[in-house]
Amino acid sequence: MAAAYQAVTADLDRLTEPELARPSGCLGWTRADLLFHLLLDAQRALVTVATPAAGPADTDFVSYWTPFRPGAEGYDEHARFVRRGAAAYRSDLSIVARWTETAPAAVRAAAALAPTAVVATQGHVLAAGDFLATLAVEATVHHLDLVAGDQALAGPSGPGLAVTRETLDGLLGTPAAVGWSDREYALKATGRAPLTEPDRARLGVRADRFPLLG
Repeated sequence: MAAAYQAVTADLDRLTEPELARPSGCLGWTRADLLFHLLLDAQRALVTVATPAAGPADTDFVSYWTPFRPGAEGYDEHARFVRRGAAAYRSDLSIVARWTETAPAAVRAAAALAPTAVVATQGHVLAAGDFLATLAVEATVHHLDLVAGDQALAGPSGPGLAVTRETLDGLLGTPAAVGWSDREYALKATGRAPLTEPDRARLGVRADRFPLLG
């Protein structure tokens, strides 16, 4: 989680306000809109680490993502909310400033969690490590949206991409094992890049499961 958040911040430091207004990899969102969405996640992290649960956990870092499919209920409403929320800031750089102070706070709070802790979020109870893994995946996938082909940006962290691969393998039920890099796998398994015919041939019937999450 820390590596994923730090990587986002490092790339944000390279962006000017006009560059923040450019479209992101999320249809209908600018980069600033996307960052506001990530900011909401960092704020949720602060709330969650302070919301201990009695347990037991009812989901893990893989099954947590099962409802998050393309076109899932509530996606359109959230997309509108994010656009309106981001527009309420004085400037897009103001969102960057809020992220820059919130993300490290979330990381510090997460570091204080006991390894055996369980926490409550979004109607679920998760072990602390599983919750932090979901945050890393969210930040990593949306970091790809932030980069969206911009070669001047470094993109997601190695640890973030690694936990994303582990999550996607869990959703698929087996390692994809088709020669993709972690980055390619994240893009194709989330519908951000299309499967090619060779991809489909190597995946076989598993290709029908893609995208694994939206």
